[in-house]
Amino acid sequence: MNNHYPVIVIGGGQAGLSMSYFLKDRGIDHIIFEKNQIGYAWREKRWDSFCLVTPNWQCQLPGFPYQGDDPHGFMLKDQIIQYIERFAASFNPPIKEGVEVLRLRKNQIQNQFEVQTSIGPFTAEQVVVATGSYHRPKIPRMGEQLPIDITQIHASEYKNPHALPDGSILVVGTGQSGCQIAEDLHLANRKVHLCVGSAPRSPRRYRGKDVVDWLNQMGYYDRPIDEHAQKDKVRTKANHYLTGRDGGREIDLRQFALEGMQFHGRLKNIMGTQLQFNSDLKENLDQADNVSESIKRTIDGFIESNQIIAPTEPPYHPVWEPNNEQLTIDVMQANIKTVIWSTGYHSDFSWIEVPVFDGRGYPGHERGVTSIWGLYFLGLPWLYTWGSGRFSGIARDASYLVDYLAARNRATTNHDWSVVNEFLLGS
Repeated sequence: MNNHYPVIVIGGGQAGLSMSYFLKDRGIDHIIFEKNQIGYAWREKRWDSFCLVTPNWQCQLPGFPYQGDDPHGFMLKDQIIQYIERFAASFNPPIKEGVEVLRLRKNQIQNQFEVQTSIGPFTAEQVVVATGSYHRPKIPRMGEQLPIDITQIHASEYKNPHALPDGSILVVGTGQSGCQIAEDLHLANRKVHLCVGSAPRSPRRYRGKDVVDWLNQMGYYDRPIDEHAQKDKVRTKANHYLTGRDGGREIDLRQFALEGMQFHGRLKNIMGTQLQFNSDLKENLDQADNVSESIKRTIDGFIESNQIIAPTEPPYHPVWEPNNEQLTIDVMQANIKTVIWSTGYHSDFSWIEVPVFDGRGYPGHERGVTSIWGLYFLGLPWLYTWGSGRFSGIARDASYLVDYLAARNRATTNHDWSVVNEFLLGS
């Protein structure tokens, strides 16, 4: 196998595969290194009942849009995996599965990248890092204080209610995964304690359409990050929670409370068998509802300004309010046998020995293009728009990067940097 390529793509998920699609279409020689296998994260890091929270019509991988008979439905886990595998089979990417990249550095003398892998060294003129940003499960160290006989897992390890020990379950975190896992357990009649954080929630349907349809019509998924009110800060915000389960519905945690789910504020500390919570449960529930209602008001404004005929809906009224928050519980008395940490991930780019990172370890880039000639990132949340990192927007980002690196190739070959300048002005 050749050990030098014009382009090396690191990561064979939907981002790396999308990059390969456009590179192959342009006739640019390249190779993809994938640590595991195509579809690995969807196959191994999602629970059994997992499904998309965005409608199937948003699955728009390059040259391979959703082709099923349920565009407004939500693909289940196995269907997502099949979609990605069929996409890869449609253009036969030059991928090496089971190959881990151990180190990436740039040789300034030879002006090329050195890529050390589990099958040996490689070099490239340009490199695209398409590994996403969810690398290491984030588990607070306070969990070390729990009794040893309590099972602790990260949300990425959860499979189904029956795989957990008998007894009550504490779910820490109310992002998309935490709320959906709590619902999965609740529907299986498991006793759930849920630590409610500050993640926002979203309505599912409103005024005759899925909210995703409205937001798409309003251009929200195409809006560049530099036009967002929060700019770069939005990249670290939790996603709105809702679900595509059973045809799609919103998740109103208050309804779960009426049905017996036990709510607490943020987990503050663990002292032996004692769990201590912040007194912010009501505040967090109210804030999540406020975000949901603000989305509705934005849609109302769009409907009114565009004179769209749409059904009206009554205002939201909370069906439950927290009363006498319990700030401390004993895990033994509550019969809690499992803790599921739905607390997100750390990014880990420590294997990249190229100076492009800020103080938080995030790569500095403009639409995926870094300040180091020939190094790019793809598949990061909000790389360029809300659609970046999703099935809906990855094609645009990958196409842009391929055009950019192709322009750089021409500039290097012809010793004419006006090619790149023309591309930037045209983009």
